[in-house]
Amino acid sequence: MNILSRRELLAGLTGGALLVSGESAWSEGVHSEARLAGNSEYLFEPGLNYLNTAALGPTPRTVLDQVLKAWYELELNPVMMAYSNGAVHAATDRAREQVAALISCAADELLITRSATEAMNSVALGLNLDRGDRVLTTDVEHEGGSAGWDYLKRRRGINIDLVSIAPGDFDTRAIISRFEQTMTDRTKVISVSHVISSTGLRMPIDEIAALAKTRGILCVVDGAQAVGGIDVDVKKLGCHAYVATGHKWLMGPKGTGFLYISKEASSLIQPVQREDGLRFVVGSTGMGSLPLVVGLGAAVEAMRKRGMTTVEKRIIELRDRAYAGLSKISKIQMVSPPPGPLTTALVAFKLPDSVNSGAFRDVLLKKYRIVVKVEPKRVFNGNRISPHIFNTEADIDAAIKAIRTELA
Repeated sequence: MNILSRRELLAGLTGGALLVSGESAWSEGVHSEARLAGNSEYLFEPGLNYLNTAALGPTPRTVLDQVLKAWYELELNPVMMAYSNGAVHAATDRAREQVAALISCAADELLITRSATEAMNSVALGLNLDRGDRVLTTDVEHEGGSAGWDYLKRRRGINIDLVSIAPGDFDTRAIISRFEQTMTDRTKVISVSHVISSTGLRMPIDEIAALAKTRGILCVVDGAQAVGGIDVDVKKLGCHAYVATGHKWLMGPKGTGFLYISKEASSLIQPVQREDGLRFVVGSTGMGSLPLVVGLGAAVEAMRKRGMTTVEKRIIELRDRAYAGLSKISKIQMVSPPPGPLTTALVAFKLPDSVNSGAFRDVLLKKYRIVVKVEPKRVFNGNRISPHIFNTEADIDAAIKAIRTELA
């Protein structure tokens, strides 16, 4: 791997300025980025066909370079660089502003975290919920989005109500109706994913948020599978809180995330991390990995240059190609929405009951060098494909051919 040497990195640090907004190798557009995937911009093992961004996205070399540059600068004078007036700490402030601009909120409504899960836990623990209060969510939430509520159920005696969304259920009007029917006068929070991680279903968050507001209920959204894959405007969505990660669709450094809390809800949702302000390193947060946050800013800047509309169009083209090819394989059942307004870049399929989804995933990796996500039997015994802009039509076709061959 041709990572820059220490001397080369230090040479790039002029006057303490971090190069978080410099020109990058993908400035020609997302199609040229796909051509770079097998070259120098991504660090995949030779021959690997990576179709699992929804689990973890690859961090481009240009973003990694910014992380390493920040880390070397930090170590030049750790205390002076890391705390309030330090150049590296100031770079994390810029990163927070960049993330806020990406999701269309104010920088003072945003808190940087290390993951979407940490952000969701911060929301749950930052609420003053009492025994008997109810949280309304779904039965298809990622465990990172439900752990905080489960904790409050065990420790404080809150109740959790579930709206069921079966694999292949794409009737959003019926889903909204089930939310409405399940609300009670003790419901304090609706917690729901923007994109369902198992199937890629795009949820009608704006309508759910509006419904919540009519009842005086907080709407908390898990956007881990949304930001970087689809255009997200938290103000248009109308939710009170929104969490996301930097290390999936944004392809930022692993260990980054963020939390939006609207000004309207700031008196009700009070994470301890905000006690001493919103900066990344304050008394109520302690020291964190500043270079990773600088890298998050670089990843967001790269996404801004690509253009979210362009990115979303491209990855859904790849997803729809996968959907079309997989739909022709008789032994599998599609559980993701067909092409249309409910789709995202995630496309999943159910395998025959006689085929173990984990073993099938392993075969695709060992035999064909294809990386997909396994869905266990408790979900629907299948696999999930999630292409990003570094993927090509050839990657999709290779995966379809391998799946067809193994199920023949």
